[in-house]
Amino acid sequence: MSVSSPIQTIKIPTSFSDQKPGTSGLRKSSRHFEQTHYLESFIEAIFRTLPGVEGGTLILGGDGRYGNRRAIDIILRMAAAHHVKRVITTVDGILSTPAASNLVRLNNAIGAIILSASHNSGGINGDFGVKINGSNGGPAQESLTDEIYKCTQTLTEYSICKNQTISLQKPDKYVIFNMEVTIIDGVDDYLKLMQKLFDLDKISDFINDDFHIAFDALNAVTGPYAKKLIEGLLKAPEGTVRNGIPKEDFGGLHPDPNLTYANKLAELLLDKNSSYSFGAACDGDGDRNMILGRGCFVNPSDSLAILVANYKCVPAYCNGLKGVARSMPTSSAVDVVAKELAIPYYETPTGWKFFGNLLDAGKITICGEESFGTGSDHVREKDGLWAVLFWLQILAEKRISVAELMKDHWLRFGRNYYSRHDYENIPTDIAFSLYERLESLSNKIIGKNFAGSSVKHMDNFEYKDPIDNSFIDQQGIRIFLANGSRVILRLSGTGTKGSTLRIYFEDYVPSTGDLKQDPQWALKNLIQGIDSLAEISTRTGMNRPTVIT
Repeated sequence: MSVSSPIQTIKIPTSFSDQKPGTSGLRKSSRHFEQTHYLESFIEAIFRTLPGVEGGTLILGGDGRYGNRRAIDIILRMAAAHHVKRVITTVDGILSTPAASNLVRLNNAIGAIILSASHNSGGINGDFGVKINGSNGGPAQESLTDEIYKCTQTLTEYSICKNQTISLQKPDKYVIFNMEVTIIDGVDDYLKLMQKLFDLDKISDFINDDFHIAFDALNAVTGPYAKKLIEGLLKAPEGTVRNGIPKEDFGGLHPDPNLTYANKLAELLLDKNSSYSFGAACDGDGDRNMILGRGCFVNPSDSLAILVANYKCVPAYCNGLKGVARSMPTSSAVDVVAKELAIPYYETPTGWKFFGNLLDAGKITICGEESFGTGSDHVREKDGLWAVLFWLQILAEKRISVAELMKDHWLRFGRNYYSRHDYENIPTDIAFSLYERLESLSNKIIGKNFAGSSVKHMDNFEYKDPIDNSFIDQQGIRIFLANGSRVILRLSGTGTKGSTLRIYFEDYVPSTGDLKQDPQWALKNLIQGIDSLAEISTRTGMNRPTVIT
């Protein structure tokens, strides 16, 4: 079928001043993106700055949220107008972020445009996002996103082909102007990759031998992937995958896999008498994961450390790891493991692109962050379902429960008591004044008592990339105590309403110590101490965090 039409040039009355993409692309409310010319302006800037557009291959898809289908139609017509040779998109436009990364690498594409606001809510009253991935399959480098933003400041017009919308209901091929559009099943290539990495037969035998599992897709993108993977290849019973149909508003659910928003799954697993042995959930675009066992929650920082400690259980990694990396706010639990196993390890700023440099250079094999993201060198994104399979492979090899695996890990390596407290939707001026005041105290509190210990060091994290020598600073206030504890504060820009203050608490207890405390109890002195020092409850009016992880 051939659809062709002339290129149109559409004038933009005024440029948009708020189209600066962050580490996860441009995120705004759904209604914001529906402003006349708004989406088109940002896409035009991408096509004018992304290397290799003319004659190149582009990957396109999203998590199915409200606005996904409209955006795909616009982007296809704009890609044709900019002489892209081929766009690969998916049935119904459903494409997870790790699957998109894989497709970029498989097809030597110039990059991907991923339509998602990740773990933010969806629907007409929710959020929408446009993320740009580069030719390595990973998030666009800051140099590119800066160029995109500069371009948006001076745009006066955009180019687009006028034609009717094409169908995405089944695999097919179309032509728009001189551009080929290939519609594929967005799941198949990803599942082929998973089959190369894991022994799915062994996992299947294990989970079907009285080891019941539950997976919550939260009505987001991983539903179709999980159905084919878990209920198909792993032969788990029908119904194992919950909320498995992607919906424009995620069925009213918040697609953030944590104890607050995936509370139904948490209630199911945290009951010590649960009939389920393992539970997992992924976020809106499929790159984050939460792991649960019967009666226990696995902190994401511990999850990264446990994967690294047990890498020999997984076929694709059993011959050794080149290195491991974690983001700065992530607990140092993986550092403890890496030291004992003599594996090189790195600490980076938050943002998967920093891991991407290390992965591309062959410095690391596995990496992760405290915000429920883990991944490896199989793609250049964090990968939720990959992490779920890694956990199941370890459990199948050792034939033990999640709780037993965690207990064994702590007895060998000690426990990093760790928690993250998120204060969401703080008025931006209040959030920044709180943050700047605390930073101004850095030279005044060294040696002072804080939470039962003295402050040893305080700084704002900065990083020089060992691969490209780029430099970044102002990545989070760190307070180190003489007893080895630390507290970190960061302001996050992933929300669309106000600011989010994230606070990270960590206290390491050796294997000879008390390893069974509740983290909130173990960290209570740090929690009370930072509230007093930073005047959080006083300045925000919030007596408790919005989310505790």
